[in-house]
Amino acid sequence: MLAPMVLAKRSAAWRFAFIATITSVLGGIAGYFIGMYLFDSMGQWMLDAYHAHERFEQVQALFSEYGVWIVFIAGFTPIPYKVFTIASGVIGVALIPFVIASLFGRAGRFFLVSAIIYWGGPAIEDSLEKWVERIGWATLLLIVCGLGISKMA
Repeated sequence: MLAPMVLAKRSAAWRFAFIATITSVLGGIAGYFIGMYLFDSMGQWMLDAYHAHERFEQVQALFSEYGVWIVFIAGFTPIPYKVFTIASGVIGVALIPFVIASLFGRAGRFFLVSAIIYWGGPAIEDSLEKWVERIGWATLLLIVCGLGISKMA
């Protein structure tokens, strides 16, 4: 949704990215509190709606290994951020690190999309999704490799 908005009004690209970042992080905080206080009722319903129970269990395992870094990764990459926000609340990730990781991850993603559309214009729109996903997965790979190397050291 962000890409067509930026394409329609390129002069507002950075404002759109900012608004997308803030609203996404606020949604992430809502997911966090759903996980923390309402998981048994509302959180289970959301996991059912998104068919995400198996993914949620995988997310819990990732949290135990990588901590809050996984929130940043989920915020920036094509991994479903919603599942990670709920899991953060269930697991009890500290709120401030969660918000900071969410803010940097989501801002990175939304400002990247806005920048690509801003500078590339209509010609880039068709290939945007492919490139954003590739950049996201490449970033994930670099972070995981970096974490793996730091654990070996």
